[in-house]
Amino acid sequence: MPDRDPVQDGLPGEDLYDVAEWDARSLLDRFSVALYGLLHTSRRWALLVVALFLFVVQLGFAGLLVVREPNLGVLALLSAVPAVALVAYVWYGDPTRREPIDTLAITFVLAVVFAAIAALVNTLLSGVFELIPVVGTALFFFLVVGPIEETVKWLAIRTYAYETESFDAVVDGAVYGAVAGLGFATIENALYIAQGYLQAADLSQMAQLQQAIGTSLSRALVGPGHVLYSAFAGYYLGLAKFNPDDRGPIVVKGIVVAALIHGAYNTLVSVLPSVLSFWNVLTLLAFVVVFDGVVGYALYRKLSRYRSYYARASEATDAATETGDGPAEP
Repeated sequence: MPDRDPVQDGLPGEDLYDVAEWDARSLLDRFSVALYGLLHTSRRWALLVVALFLFVVQLGFAGLLVVREPNLGVLALLSAVPAVALVAYVWYGDPTRREPIDTLAITFVLAVVFAAIAALVNTLLSGVFELIPVVGTALFFFLVVGPIEETVKWLAIRTYAYETESFDAVVDGAVYGAVAGLGFATIENALYIAQGYLQAADLSQMAQLQQAIGTSLSRALVGPGHVLYSAFAGYYLGLAKFNPDDRGPIVVKGIVVAALIHGAYNTLVSVLPSVLSFWNVLTLLAFVVVFDGVVGYALYRKLSRYRSYYARASEATDAATETGDGPAEP
C-alpha cells in the first residue's frame, strides 16, 4: 500500500494543505487535535470506570463478606499461594531488567477490576449455551469463557504496563501476563469462596467454614492455570509490541492460544467426572498437575528459547563493544 498520494509525489514543495497534506492551522484544526487527544487519552479511563462500576456492583459483596468474616479473606489468600509461586518463577526467570513492583501491582489491580467484565458476559451468555444439548458446555467454554477471560486479562496488561518504559522486551509480556492471571484468579477465588460460604447459610458456622475451606482447596488448583494462560497471551503481546507491522495478528494469536488452552481445561474438568467412574479429589489433583505441567512446560520452553537468544545477543553486544564495533555514540 503506498504511503504517499500522487499529488504529493507530483508537486513536491507545494503547499498541499487540506488537499493531500494536513497540519493544524485553523482554530477548527487545533480543536480537532485537542479533542482527539482527549478521546485517545480518556478511552482507557472510560474502560476503567465501566469495569470499576461492574466490579462494585457484581463482586463488591465478596469484599464486604470478607470484611465481616476475615477467615474467608485468609482462605482466599491461601488459595492463591500456588499461583503466586508460579508468578515469582516467571518474574525471577526474566533475563532482562526486573519489572518494577509498582507496575506489577497496577497490573494485578486492573486484572481484579476487569474480572467484573468477564463475570457479566459469562453470566449473560451462559443461559444461551445451556439450551444446546451435548456440546453446549464445551462451546460455552471455548467460545465465551476462554476468549472473554483471556481478553480481560490481556486488557489489564495493555491498559497500563504495555505503555510504560519498563515494558522493554518481548519476555516482559509473559511476566505481566502472569501477574494479570494472578489478579484474576485471586478475585475469582474470593468470589467462589464467598459463594460457597453463603450457600451453606442454613448450616452451622462450622459447616459454613468447612464448605469455604473445601472451595479454597479446589480453587488453589485453578489459580496456576490462569497464570499460565495469560502468560502466553502476554508473551505474544510483547512480541507484537516489537513487530508493529504484524501487531494485530500476533495479538490475536496470543489470545487464541490462551483461550484454547483455557477452554480445553474447563471442558475436561467438567466432562471427565461424568465419564470416569473413579473420578475423585485425587484424580482431579493428578489431572490438574498433568495438564498444567504440560502447559507449563510449553511456556518454559518458550521462555527458555528467549533466554538463550538474549544471552547470545548480550554476548554479541559485549564483544562488539570491546572491539569498538558497537554503535557510535551520538
